[in-house]
Amino acid sequence: MKENIFNQKGFTLIEIMVVVVIIGILASLVAVNVVGRIDEAKRKAARAQISTFEGAIALYKLDSGGYPETSQGLEALVAPPTVGMMPCCWKKGGYLQKDRIPLDPWRHEYIYRGPDIATMERDYEIISYGADGAPGGDGNNADIESWNFDEY
Repeated sequence: MKENIFNQKGFTLIEIMVVVVIIGILASLVAVNVVGRIDEAKRKAARAQISTFEGAIALYKLDSGGYPETSQGLEALVAPPTVGMMPCCWKKGGYLQKDRIPLDPWRHEYIYRGPDIATMERDYEIISYGADGAPGGDGNNADIESWNFDEY
């Protein structure tokens, strides 16, 4: 016996459209929450990296008797300085696990200012300029400074 085409079981177009709309709403809610978390995670990662640099700089000071100069930069943590005042007891292998200074989470270089130009309030400063890579800014573009972590 032949079946009637209208008696077959399945989903109607309206049911499929309702499911697609529900999936779209759920996806947009998840996307909004994930994007906000990614920005927050990048700022926390930059803060953690700056803290790692601070620990390495403290070890550098113990071995060398002072902080790296601005002209030496953070590179003094991975290779013996070739400019400025030479450290007397630079540790073979450097002060960081990798042989290079990583970029910040937004793929910009960290800014290092040594004691030769830092203010009287601090011996050095390490800065990530945030997402925009420019000084200043608000929110995700705000600078992350080694001496100013009040928001975390």
